[in-house]
Amino acid sequence: MTQATNTTKPVRSERALQKGQHTKQLIVDEALGLATQVGLEGLSIGVLAELTGMSKSGVFAHFGSREELQMSVVREYYRRFSDEVFLPAVQAPRGLPRVRALFDHWMKRVAVEIQSGCIFISGAVEFDDRPGPVRDELAQSVQTWLAALHRAVVQAKELGHLREDADAAQMAFEMHGLILALHYDARFLQSAGALQRANTGFENILRRYGQTT
Repeated sequence: MTQATNTTKPVRSERALQKGQHTKQLIVDEALGLATQVGLEGLSIGVLAELTGMSKSGVFAHFGSREELQMSVVREYYRRFSDEVFLPAVQAPRGLPRVRALFDHWMKRVAVEIQSGCIFISGAVEFDDRPGPVRDELAQSVQTWLAALHRAVVQAKELGHLREDADAAQMAFEMHGLILALHYDARFLQSAGALQRANTGFENILRRYGQTT
């Protein structure tokens, strides 16, 4: 009898843990959808409780603070960004093919975010001058991605796909600048043809930094 009881308790504990993790993920999913519309600062425990059909205390118990909720949303956003942009691109051969793949997948995501919004951009506006863990989480996520982009450009230069005097940091900076300009033109100004201009800008970058034949 004692053995049966001891076996049952770990199983129940594991199920409870899995259920808790599933519930927390549901809350984060709803919070991310809300944050793309109202920003990280617009997240409300009360609204999330209504969206998930939970009590306010139930939602709060999974995070302990509004700040931790915001940070969980940033982590989830970065995970999805990585899954959609970085992971598919690294399947391409190193060098210029990977640089192109990174930008192409980035552009595909931006095409969707023109309607839904980008946490990295809206979060930068909200927290650029507000030191703290949420700002740190945002900055670390963006820096990690930009470091991966820079590494891909460096590899392209090392493989001879770019000019010997190409400035890898400058090239990565200009690629990032195109994405930021695209968000501003397409989402805020609603300029027609912004996507095509961004693609044209990328090709111009490759012509400037690429090897001449």
